Amino acid sequence: MKLIFAGTPEFAAQALQAIVGAGHEVVLVLTQPDRPAGRGMALQPSAVKRVALAHGIEVFQPATLKDADAQARLAACGAEAMVVAAYGLILPQAVLDLPRRGCLNIHASLLPRWRGAAPIQRALLAGDAQTGVCIMQMEAGLDTGPVLLREALPIAGDDTTASLHDKLADCGARLIVEALARLPLPAMPQPAEGVTYAHKIEKAEAAIDWTKPAVELDRHLRAFNPFPGAQAQLAGQTVKLWAASPCAGSGRPGEILAIDRQTLVVACGEGALAIRELQKAGGKRLPVQQFLAGNALRVGDLFTAAA
Repeated sequence: MKLIFAGTPEFAAQALQAIVGAGHEVVLVLTQPDRPAGRGMALQPSAVKRVALAHGIEVFQPATLKDADAQARLAACGAEAMVVAAYGLILPQAVLDLPRRGCLNIHASLLPRWRGAAPIQRALLAGDAQTGVCIMQMEAGLDTGPVLLREALPIAGDDTTASLHDKLADCGARLIVEALARLPLPAMPQPAEGVTYAHKIEKAEAAIDWTKPAVELDRHLRAFNPFPGAQAQLAGQTVKLWAASPCAGSGRPGEILAIDRQTLVVACGEGALAIRELQKAGGKRLPVQQFLAGNALRVGDLFTAAA
């Protein structure tokens, strides 16, 4: 099938790789403009652009798809369908109407739950037992289109956004290849009940509120791993907490209750967290034993909310 592909991060790059591997003709790839990154803040191509260039596929990086020139370039491709995954730009109706088979979106949730920008993080924060991938026929509304294929995945008790992302990216890549092979598929309208929105993650949300129960803070750490990292203050310094598990314990919220070579046990509003991995500002992620080698902590010291 002759296709246009639109996507930006690694989640989308895996889907593009799978589509090319399945033998489809991707005539154009749309992705976000190169962004500055790294210590030197040099412009870096997106993960999708790197895959496209490796396969010799033409890349188009418009700032908007609302202007006539951009739309004319897409129309000239004569694509049968357009596949979209975490692209980052709104597709106007004129673009949605271009391909004969429409635009298919790979969305990392079980719609209509968690429409929007951050479905993986929101599912973890909410304590959902499962998530999944939907292949959706796109329409003008935000993730409101009918679903062509869906597959559910359980959320493990130790899943982070990073690990869940990788599982869902694999699933999405497999499912879009299956969907393209089976077109036309029956389109199942999304139910009106159960709609939730996965709003974009803001860095300020990463601050840890020690008055919350330990089970909730465990989900907080896992949802903000790898970005932006759950944050607290300790002795006036910002510290990111990367790995922990709920355990028994009580004390002032944020108080260190026990210290050993593997864990710091910190009191929460209900129960405690056994923290296994930490990171000081400007430092590396370290297991507790190595962190303690450079930071003298005592029982009774207090973590507070990040400033």
